Amino acid sequence: MPINPNDSRSPVQQVTDDLRARIEHGELAPGSKLPVTHELVASYGVSSETLRHAIGRLKAAGLLETKRGVGTFVRKRPPMQWLAAERYSRSKRAAGKVAFIADREASGRTWNRDDQTQKVRECEATEEVANALQISVGDPVIERARLVVYRGEPTQRLTSWYRLDDVRDTPIADPEPGPAGTGGGFSVLDELGIGPDEIEEQISARMPTAEEEQALHIPVGEPVFDLRRTAFTSTGRPVEYARGTYRAGHFTWRYRFTVPD
Repeated sequence: MPINPNDSRSPVQQVTDDLRARIEHGELAPGSKLPVTHELVASYGVSSETLRHAIGRLKAAGLLETKRGVGTFVRKRPPMQWLAAERYSRSKRAAGKVAFIADREASGRTWNRDDQTQKVRECEATEEVANALQISVGDPVIERARLVVYRGEPTQRLTSWYRLDDVRDTPIADPEPGPAGTGGGFSVLDELGIGPDEIEEQISARMPTAEEEQALHIPVGEPVFDLRRTAFTSTGRPVEYARGTYRAGHFTWRYRFTVPD
């Protein structure tokens, strides 16, 4: 439908609002491809530049995504639930369910242990890692970099660092696909008597780097969640520091907690 020249909204906003309504009402279904540019330009009676700005706004809103060389599509939005504190529970670890598995089950999704692969190496602590683990810069640490996929599509990656003396010759240092041991890294720390009792997380949103776009197959315009996590024992000793990158279109955060006095 052509735009209304008497409407108080700008042409860009009119096109944006119409496309948004068509998406929300299901006329443009999730996963469907938008008509080509010249068809939309003719339909709305606007310039290609106006259409480009409207589509840009819808990409920023997370409703559209562009696949290079293919076209622009209505985004499929089946977010995975992030269970906050529940995903780290001792009972889930004891049952062999690491965080990504707990998230999958809460979202009604299937999982395989080899959905997670990792690269493990011994390296020197950077300033960021040293500060988090309360060690000296250059001290030896084990770095465990994981990539998690769902049905072959990358959804997140997480890199953890541990003091070498804590995890030497344990499953945490094993590069085999899947979580460390039966219940992941935290379960291994539990068995060592230094399991996490308190976890601090800092989560922020940003646009991905070019390297992250390639590694995680992130479409143009999709932001990521940036996670920084430190795990502490009951005595306050940090035993793991982690940095994670999560595709924002795949996750929602869910929290339930008792309100403090």
